[in-house]
Amino acid sequence: MATLVSIRNLRKTYQRGPEKVEVLHSIDLDIPKGDFVALMGPSGSGKTTLLNLIGGLDSPTGGEITVDGQRIDAMTAGQLSHWRSQNVGFVFQFYNLMPTLNAQKNVELPLLLTKLSSAQRKRNAEIALQLVGLAERGKHRPNELSGGQQQRVAIARAIVSDPTLLICDEPTGDLDRQSAEEILALLQSLNRDHGKTIIMVTHDPKAADHAQRTIHLDKGTLVERELAVEH
Repeated sequence: MATLVSIRNLRKTYQRGPEKVEVLHSIDLDIPKGDFVALMGPSGSGKTTLLNLIGGLDSPTGGEITVDGQRIDAMTAGQLSHWRSQNVGFVFQFYNLMPTLNAQKNVELPLLLTKLSSAQRKRNAEIALQLVGLAERGKHRPNELSGGQQQRVAIARAIVSDPTLLICDEPTGDLDRQSAEEILALLQSLNRDHGKTIIMVTHDPKAADHAQRTIHLDKGTLVERELAVEH
């Protein structure tokens, strides 16, 4: 299977007062197209930092990040912004929906950066909402939806531009167990049935079980990899 994400000797250092703190130490990692990876580790292990680097939200101190053949570590801020809009969908713990917009308009937001017509944006948003099981909820605002439904809208927004990569940071962290299971089943379906490559940070082993494999970080270093149960 072709490699989608290739990371070599990746390092990230932050300046905290007078001292430099290295959060990631010489990470090497390959993620094939169509993979569903759970990224686990204790608090402060560098999980979200690694996720943000792969998603182009941050730049490394050293090393290389290649996504679908493009060296994103060598891009300028403007190039990265354009690349993210074309290639990455983001799902966060908190849904970050616009409270004044209905579900359909929230899903359309990433498409405002494209040259699509208003009618095509609307159609694409309707398709994305259908994929996440909310075809009948397009006119509802976030405060009229449950937490699980709001996260479904956030996932529809993340996939509406047909991204190469889906980046999820604790996507079930704010949900009850039943809603969490529904969201994880949806992510599995997007991976299995629609070929989406997914990288998910989670602290929950039950959530990680839904991935194809789990990668563990500890103190900025990959410590082990284990295959998840086949689904």
